[in-house]
Amino acid sequence: MSNASKRRADHEALLAGIRAQQKAKQRKWNILVYGGFGLLLTVIITAVALVVTGAVQEKNAAMEAAKKPIDGAQTYSGLSRNHVQTPVSYPQEPGVGGDHAPVWVNCGIYTEPVTKERAVHSLEHGAVWLSYKPGLPEDEITKLAALAKANPYVLLSPDANQSEPVTATAWGAQLGVTEAADPRIPTFISAYAQSPKAPEPGAACTGGSNG
Repeated sequence: MSNASKRRADHEALLAGIRAQQKAKQRKWNILVYGGFGLLLTVIITAVALVVTGAVQEKNAAMEAAKKPIDGAQTYSGLSRNHVQTPVSYPQEPGVGGDHAPVWVNCGIYTEPVTKERAVHSLEHGAVWLSYKPGLPEDEITKLAALAKANPYVLLSPDANQSEPVTATAWGAQLGVTEAADPRIPTFISAYAQSPKAPEPGAACTGGSNG
């Protein structure tokens, strides 16, 4: 083999070695990048699955609890349903049913007292009325507001005349508690929001009056 041929062969061998090294590095890089991406994707999918599973389990637990009698909740029957234009004196505070205004209170969050006769009309539509005594700590009100935001058939307002710090009211049912974190409140909402126990479940809790 001539010197020129030998140099050419050596050069080609050198290039082949360099290309082989580059390919090996690229394979390692691909394994690192795609392997890391796959691991990250697996972690994300697992985390999402755990969150969704936890939320479903929490919802199922609340639904199961709602099927059982709620400790401390009072129920009432034989409530009238007439539409009236005059004030109504309810035996309970807030009222759990009975004669009420022709227009309902829209579900949502209110920082001032709402018209009780309109709120009772909302109960007739399957709403749950969360009320609290003025002066309840702000963090407690925030917890109640979160419950109201989570369900389109919940209204929240202060009520200076109720005896308990926090009261959950539905048509024909009421629960008084001392703090917003009481686990019976979300159970009460699950049991009575849009419940067939209401006279008109499914009727609107929008399009009425804002207070």
